[in-house]
Amino acid sequence: MIEARGLTKRFGDKVAVDDLSFTVKPGVVTGFLGPNGAGKSTTMRLILGLDRPTRGRALVNGHPYATAKAPMREVGALLDAKDVHGGRTARAHLTALAQSNGLPRSRVMEVLDLVGMSEVANKRIKGFSLGMSQRLGIAAAMLGDPQILMFDEPVNGLDPEGILWIRQFMQREAAGGRTVFVSSHLMSEMSLTAEHLIVIGRGKLLADTSVSDFISQNSAGNVRVRTPQVEALRDALSRAGVKVSDADKYLQIDGMTTDQVGDLAAANHITIHELFAQRSSLEEAFMEMTRDSVEYHAQLEDESSPNGAAMVGGNK
Repeated sequence: MIEARGLTKRFGDKVAVDDLSFTVKPGVVTGFLGPNGAGKSTTMRLILGLDRPTRGRALVNGHPYATAKAPMREVGALLDAKDVHGGRTARAHLTALAQSNGLPRSRVMEVLDLVGMSEVANKRIKGFSLGMSQRLGIAAAMLGDPQILMFDEPVNGLDPEGILWIRQFMQREAAGGRTVFVSSHLMSEMSLTAEHLIVIGRGKLLADTSVSDFISQNSAGNVRVRTPQVEALRDALSRAGVKVSDADKYLQIDGMTTDQVGDLAAANHITIHELFAQRSSLEEAFMEMTRDSVEYHAQLEDESSPNGAAMVGGNK
């Protein structure tokens, strides 16, 4: 388990992490989300003892990670896949890590097999693509067979097969009882991978909740219906005081459930061909929650601009 208690980190006048408290529990994949500059990487470094907090504490299994007697047996972390010695082979890199942590050499080939890199075990790392480097970083994280896994943007550079693999890998490890804490900017991937979310903005905690609750709390749901009797349903809904708008081939209805719409249609002898609740995506909910926490804003293309150029705003 990972705990942050009043965690604060200042760099000069800048507060990167601001009185942050949360708990990452085992058994589920916990996504760590926030805009660029929100403090995600700094928080992970504080948890791992790579930076010292200005105030507060970060605990791993009840103690500061820096005091761990067998670090790689307790936490496996991937923060920067390219932060390795490029002249070494994959096997040599992992062997050095294993020896430094008192781990058996046999574990090296086991983790290379785990990430699908046994065939390049004797290749030099400097020739690896970003995706291969990510896999090597995950292999290094798994060397000590730790109960806690921390990944910062682990799917960067991976092809679709690799993204599917890391998603299933994280879910499998969490289902096996490990603590899995992963940061990502890919909202679509997080919606498929994570069950719980910790969201921060400008170093402050914005949300600590399940993915489903996060979406429902930060998006406006509505009901959409398709019927051959559009005007009859529109009139019935209007008489009920309900807001109705057109959405492609559907009527979009705010303020009613699917059951209520279905009952209203039945009471008025109106045929329904399709009826469903429409919810925002994780990305839309995330944008709604963090819109005031984004440090840099880029405006969409201004169609009135003579050259159609995008206009970029500065700090907000």
